[in-house]
Amino acid sequence: MTEDLTPAEAYAAARARNAERATALAPFREMYDFDLDPFQIEACKALEAGKGVLVAAPTGSGKTIVGEFAVHLALTQGRKCFYTTPIKALSNQKYADLVKRYGAGKVGLLTGDNSVNGDAPIVVMTTEVLRNMLYAGSQALSGLGYVVMDEVHYLSDRFRGAVWEEVIIHLPESVTLVSLSATVSNAEEFGDWLDTVRGDTEVIVSESRPVPLWQHVLAGRRMYDLFEEETDHGGRGASRREVNPDLLRLARTENTRTYNPRDRRRGKMVREADRERERRQRSRIWTPGRPEVIDRLDAEGLLPAITFIFSRAGCEAAVQQCLYAGLRLNDDDARQRVREIVEERTASIPGEDLHVLGYYEWLEALERGIAAHHAGMLPTFKEVVEELFVRGLVKAVFATETLALGINMPARSVVLEKLVKWNGEQHADITPGEYTQLTGRAGRRGIDVEGHAVVLWQRGLDPGHLAGLAGTRTYPLRSSFRPSYNMAVNLVDQFGRHRSRELLETSFAQFQADRSVVGISRQVQKNEEGLTGYREGMTCHLGDFEEYALLRRDLKDRETELSKQGAAQRRAQAASSLEKLKPGDVIHVPTGKFAGLALVLDPGIPAGRTNGHRGFEHHDGPRPLVLTAERQVKRLASIDFPVPVEALERMKIPKSFNPRSPQSRRDLASALRSKAGHVNPERHRKNRAAAADDREISRLRTAIRAHPCHGCDEREDHARWAERYHRLQRDTRQLERRIEGRTNTIARTFDRIVALLTELDYLRGDEVTDNGKRLARLYGELDLLASECLRDRVWEGLTPPELAACVSALVYESRQADDAVAPKLPTGNAKAALGEMVRIWGRLDALEEEFKINQAEGVGQREPDLGFAWAAYQWASDKTLDQVLREAEMPAGDFVRWCKQVIDVLGQIAAAAPKENSTVAKNARKAVESLLRGVVAYSSVG
Repeated sequence: MTEDLTPAEAYAAARARNAERATALAPFREMYDFDLDPFQIEACKALEAGKGVLVAAPTGSGKTIVGEFAVHLALTQGRKCFYTTPIKALSNQKYADLVKRYGAGKVGLLTGDNSVNGDAPIVVMTTEVLRNMLYAGSQALSGLGYVVMDEVHYLSDRFRGAVWEEVIIHLPESVTLVSLSATVSNAEEFGDWLDTVRGDTEVIVSESRPVPLWQHVLAGRRMYDLFEEETDHGGRGASRREVNPDLLRLARTENTRTYNPRDRRRGKMVREADRERERRQRSRIWTPGRPEVIDRLDAEGLLPAITFIFSRAGCEAAVQQCLYAGLRLNDDDARQRVREIVEERTASIPGEDLHVLGYYEWLEALERGIAAHHAGMLPTFKEVVEELFVRGLVKAVFATETLALGINMPARSVVLEKLVKWNGEQHADITPGEYTQLTGRAGRRGIDVEGHAVVLWQRGLDPGHLAGLAGTRTYPLRSSFRPSYNMAVNLVDQFGRHRSRELLETSFAQFQADRSVVGISRQVQKNEEGLTGYREGMTCHLGDFEEYALLRRDLKDRETELSKQGAAQRRAQAASSLEKLKPGDVIHVPTGKFAGLALVLDPGIPAGRTNGHRGFEHHDGPRPLVLTAERQVKRLASIDFPVPVEALERMKIPKSFNPRSPQSRRDLASALRSKAGHVNPERHRKNRAAAADDREISRLRTAIRAHPCHGCDEREDHARWAERYHRLQRDTRQLERRIEGRTNTIARTFDRIVALLTELDYLRGDEVTDNGKRLARLYGELDLLASECLRDRVWEGLTPPELAACVSALVYESRQADDAVAPKLPTGNAKAALGEMVRIWGRLDALEEEFKINQAEGVGQREPDLGFAWAAYQWASDKTLDQVLREAEMPAGDFVRWCKQVIDVLGQIAAAAPKENSTVAKNARKAVESLLRGVVAYSSVG
């Protein structure tokens, strides 16, 4: 092709090639055995040009390549690169990848548990570790050139998301930020914010999947395509996709086929032929069992597969069901390789612990190519499952949604059992974002030609709703940023209160809040222009018509108020008259459907109590049961009596009267007409209107008549403009109140936190007290409670196991309901200290209420949870794993995770506790040593 170029074009092409060879990108591209995608090249070029980048791309598209280029640039320039991740498992995985490429000497790992080569030029860490470094002014920050924030969309997480924003705001200006995100619909908005707080930031969005994704519904023996024609190949084109009509027909048939019990009561029987046809149809449509699904996927060459089940117990049950069904996905060679890898990775775990951990059942499933993956598993076991799955030695994994968070476990197929999950408060439909995240695992780049997402048929499934989930490929990124006590003292210590307040107003949360008022502000501006026009329309040459209109409006409001008072008074009089009625009273019903002569059978009951008639409950006064002159027995309501009612006559009601008997009603109604048919009810005389004697109304009418504008010939025309002006002004004020409520929200919360900390002597103006400096070293949800416990010497004199039990209450959050049985607690000093912690929390809770610090908004101290205290005490007291897990009734993975969080906080307490006249720091370190043994010590790299 080069001979087709003109000399000038050939020269230009040669220059371009030479220029590219001179860049850092050229040698970087040679490290990979595949070509980079356009969005990856664009992002890398922006980075090399000195810009920050935000890369938003689907799961599995290879956006981490951009992060790895930042690592490459840092090494090339002799600078440092920190690679942050939201979870330790992802940190471990990225650490292993970078060690493989650059060698262990150049790569470090910092998590809450371990520190490996922390002074290396490349350090992988959790985001919290970097946040703590920034607040502590760590020396490790010197020479830092790049920070990669993987899974940056995690800042939407309501529990931990604030950490991402803290890091972005506080990183030195000299650091180039690389933000890697899932495909979010407001990437440009997030990019605008990054541009504001970090400087020149290029936003690169890619919505095309590297491997096309096909969507299916598995119903009975048939696999239905969700879309009739996926001509856009998983999002690459722009053609319209229609929902498969066969699937829509199936949904209509299945979801409308219901048994009507009235058919039997009416004596109608379904014909035998119809029942037989329905049985045949039903035999083709069912929700396949878990072994059946895996068998079907295997037969169609769609393994390996990840089946998402939103329950840990469900994942374990699925593995057992596959074992009982005799499912085997591995041949003898694969079984042997699985056993070798597993035995090598678990060699350090003592035999007695293996039995407790269910090792042998777990190994049997792995040898067959089947596994579970969830947070309740031992971290080592999870890592083995991940390794075997990537190697193709595990072909069916049953996982909770936590697997979707960044772990590199791509599959050929993803199966979703249901589209509903428990969100911690209720069972809710999964969102388009969650669906995209889960199905994003399907399709392995460089291995699979296409990926497959399979949803199992469930009764009530709506194909249109499912198509909406599958078609909405993005979801908005929403900030969860809220100031905390620890954040407040750290900010004030570094910047003072005024500058801290300004910094918080640069958060993405405030950026979004301010943007949300842009449209409202625009409407306010339009309204103000309209008000100017209306003001001109009501201008009167005789005087101030706005003043005159206000008098008219005040008069109208006063008349309305008196009218409402009069109506309420009449209702009260009517209700009072109804309460005086007795059985046998003949009355005249003044209005309504049953107006006319009526006999009271039952006067009803007082308001607010159940009347016993058909189970209704009434709160609007007595409801008399009457027989009308037309032989109807009806329960009347207060609305039928707008005026008071009086008895016209009295009649005796026969004891034999049965309101359900037509003959009985006919006879009594005839007697009613004979007794009182000739009586004419007295017309209710209206009372004199209150407005006639009201002084305020008299004053306003006089003022109106005396006003110059009252004599204007165009008075009513002006009045119409004035009314429009009033309505628009009222609407504008409402909009202004909405704007006021949304602006400066973060700063106002910060002000309340600072006020409370000042009350507790953590802050004195811009000065951070010794108490405040202690709080600055304590990170966590209950940071202030931990600091108060240190100040009040609650933990002095506790043994290491007792201290571990107390500290567990600062981190643990039970998965059980609030009304679960009281947890078992250690006795003696530990129990007394835990009780004191709860009392201190009660004091802080009352203070937060006084200072209007709202836990519902994600700010404040939750109640300490004592549910892990006994397990932490037992483990720190050197009890066996079997004994601790049996008494705690807790999965091994949960136990290890909570122990590590307790260890993390114990380390903070050891650093924050007084060094003199205190045993807390020494015992905290001893407690860490006591906890860091067995499964807790060898659970994972990090």
